[in-house]
Amino acid sequence: MSIILIIEDEKPISDIIKFNLQKEGFDILTAYDGKEGLELALSANPDLIILDIMLPGMNGFDVCKKLRETSNVPIIMATAKEEEVDKILGLEFGADDYITKPFSVRELTARVKANLRRTAMPIVSPESAENAKEHIRSGSLSINVSKYEVTKFGEALPLTVREFELLKFLATQQEQVFSREQLLEKVWGYEYYGDIRTVDVTVRRLREKIEDDSAKPVYVMTRRGVGYYFKGE
Repeated sequence: MSIILIIEDEKPISDIIKFNLQKEGFDILTAYDGKEGLELALSANPDLIILDIMLPGMNGFDVCKKLRETSNVPIIMATAKEEEVDKILGLEFGADDYITKPFSVRELTARVKANLRRTAMPIVSPESAENAKEHIRSGSLSINVSKYEVTKFGEALPLTVREFELLKFLATQQEQVFSREQLLEKVWGYEYYGDIRTVDVTVRRLREKIEDDSAKPVYVMTRRGVGYYFKGE
């Protein structure tokens, strides 16, 4: 059973989220300030975190940034509806997804389930491993699909689940160009109410981790005016 940590200082909102996710069968942990949430996230090792931005003690951006130093746990960041910049900043700090307040419980539940599905390790039998492209290699980069692991020169790279999914999708269809809208649909994997800048931010973060020089990428390439593609070596 998946454990979800809710870091939200407004107890009525936290209680509503907790009640509805418990009905879906999730175990719920709660924290009401940033420092408490960070400590609980590090000690309890939840499967997903719902993280508010405006928190006492430590804001959501700092919590997210700190978590990303050691953890790739999926993070859904809750942002104020009018603060568009918060959405982009959340992604810059390593959040996998965001949802704007006020949000429906149905939408939040859908996002929680979608993000958890992406953390489930695919089971690849020995017989089907070759067809499933369990390993994708290009230059110094190696993508192990079944282990959700990317290495460069044999050293593991700290990709988030969303960054991994984006890289895997592009790498399995090398040289094929996808628009931002297509990537939102294919990689984010559900009816996504997001901004196409979400894709740009995720690509930028991915490049910073896999490229020798993110300003001169050799793997994840841009086709100006169209979208992105993976160029194999």
